[in-house]
Amino acid sequence: MNELRLLLRDASLRLSHAGVGSPDTDAIALLAHAWSTDVAEVRRAEVLGRVPDGVVLQRFSALIDERATRVPLQHLTGRAAFRHLELAVGPGVFVPRPETEILVDLVAPTLRSIAAPVVVDLCAGSGALALAVKDEHPSAAVYAAELSPDACAWAQANRDRLGLDVRIRCEDALTAFPELEGQVDVVLSNPPYIPVGMVPIDPEVRDHDPQIALYGGSEDGLRIPLQVAERAAQLLRPGGLVVMEHASSQGDSLPARLSTQGLWDDVADHRDLTALPRAVSARRR
Repeated sequence: MNELRLLLRDASLRLSHAGVGSPDTDAIALLAHAWSTDVAEVRRAEVLGRVPDGVVLQRFSALIDERATRVPLQHLTGRAAFRHLELAVGPGVFVPRPETEILVDLVAPTLRSIAAPVVVDLCAGSGALALAVKDEHPSAAVYAAELSPDACAWAQANRDRLGLDVRIRCEDALTAFPELEGQVDVVLSNPPYIPVGMVPIDPEVRDHDPQIALYGGSEDGLRIPLQVAERAAQLLRPGGLVVMEHASSQGDSLPARLSTQGLWDDVADHRDLTALPRAVSARRR
């Protein structure tokens, strides 16, 4: 075994012993970050037996130390992949998850059917959903609202770095964009939905994601999602589409509660790539 493979193996074993769920992937990602290169180059170096210099190895060792304490990988690299984008993330903002990407797929047919759709992202966090929609549907007029000043700053920085024309406001999703009421074609939201008192097991979530982005405000976690749905109904035109992420345990309860609001038709739930219930969609009456 060459020196670089041995280095990566030892780092992976350390992360595994610390309870990190993807130790091999994280070790390579952290070495790429320390080496100011990408994962593909690290793989090539591994095959060729190339070893980084001492400064890079010191950086790598320090990153492994931090990751072993369960600091999120994305906080250490400063980046999170979402759809075709690379977003800047760090303390104060929810790290976007791969399972959230399904929301962009769910709204795509509606967006393609309208020449210049109007889209609003409520509870925007890092701006992941809004920016991905604008990236993939350039003709859309995209707006986003985020209550947390820290998260809103991350979203605005991502917009500016990516050069995507998304209007981002640092304001409460429940009152956002009054000038758009009744005119919006699509609302997306990944609201806080974890039931109060149900503390996440993973330290990366429990200790590092902002609580304002996690907890849904009630024992079933649905108070804030239902409030966001009511705001979505005020923004949407008749026939407009809302798509909202939820916990895998809420695949029955959230659609059922939306159906009782008297605001929606065609309420349906959707599974993510792991076959877990992940998002609800509905049409404004």
